Amino acid sequence: MTEPAVLRNELDEARSRTDSMFALISADAMYERPIPERHRLIFYLGHLEAFDWNQICRWTLGMPSFQESFDQLFEAGIDPSDGHLPADQPSDWPTIKAVQRYNARVREEVDRVLPSTPEWIIHVAVEHRLMHAETNAYLLHHLDPQHKHAPSATLLLSGEQPLDEMVNIPEGMTTLGRQPENGFGWDNEFAQHEVPVPAFSISRYKVTNQQYLRFVQDGGDPPAFWVRRGDAWWLRTMFQEVPLPLFWPAYVTHRQAQAYADWVGMALPTEAQFHRAAYGTPSGVERSFPWGDEAPRFLHGNFDFQSWDPVPVSAQAHGNSGYGVAQMAGNGWEWTSTLFHPFHGFSPLPTYPGYSSRFFDQDHYVVKGGGPFTASRLLRRSFRNWFRQGYPHAHIGFRCVQAL
Repeated sequence: MTEPAVLRNELDEARSRTDSMFALISADAMYERPIPERHRLIFYLGHLEAFDWNQICRWTLGMPSFQESFDQLFEAGIDPSDGHLPADQPSDWPTIKAVQRYNARVREEVDRVLPSTPEWIIHVAVEHRLMHAETNAYLLHHLDPQHKHAPSATLLLSGEQPLDEMVNIPEGMTTLGRQPENGFGWDNEFAQHEVPVPAFSISRYKVTNQQYLRFVQDGGDPPAFWVRRGDAWWLRTMFQEVPLPLFWPAYVTHRQAQAYADWVGMALPTEAQFHRAAYGTPSGVERSFPWGDEAPRFLHGNFDFQSWDPVPVSAQAHGNSGYGVAQMAGNGWEWTSTLFHPFHGFSPLPTYPGYSSRFFDQDHYVVKGGGPFTASRLLRRSFRNWFRQGYPHAHIGFRCVQAL
């Protein structure tokens, strides 16, 4: 059981994180839609507090609504299929001041009842907010630079050239999921089970922009973050455009990653293969994190909001896995070839039954690892993320595997 003061501090820190990201957006851009498949920014301003109100106050503690229309308007995000984009207009949304008043009242009410709130639902609120901090980063990345206030930051554009090499992983068992007694987890993380994994080899490093560029030069589809300037490629970073950093990971869609893997005669790793390479060791003992059982720290990888952009794939060797595979946590999520489906024993969250289940289809794939904006607490081994195979806006890279 987590101490109440610790839970309150975690919620306050998560609020500060999302507040600081909204502060980077100019007020005149709050009705923009930086990503066509997502809501306008004004939705996200209200969504985080509406989620906390609905989950904690309404559906867990049974409190009556004080502004039901906002509870419903800001309740859920969207994930439209290809060709079915939202058509709402700015005039369909309330004013920024009205949303801010609603937010302030929600926080006041949530803070008042927090001591009587079950621990698990506070974890839901904290982690949901931290996941949306990452969503906010995707949105911010695609927002026109004139609408965002760029903080001072230094880009690590170059570094040691990574070797294009494979790491052999022997056959063995890997553990997916988690046990309830091990602490909070989302519904799709249960139940824990073991999976046999035949021997395979995996790229030591994420596929770089330099490697993917060769694919593009041979006719491959360029990533959404790349910009053509004459005969040269540039990259849209969070706040500026720079000549394509060759040693950064290539952020691509699942379709693009799969096409690249086909081009080089390899495959994308399964979820089980990712786990075996990330958390397995030659001794057979699985680790909590790729680098060991030590809690995540700066030297282990590019995560927990420490950088606005990627770093070279060969950086931060202290985060290497037991088999010497680099950056399996941080610096970009990684696509797997595993469709997002439930584990045996799946049971939906009582107050959030659609969190996972509405994405169990043939279009969403599991992504693992974590990116620059992934909070440390979401780096746990059992955490699963997922996206549509054609979604081009997130910070997702990949690596390749082949059977031995």
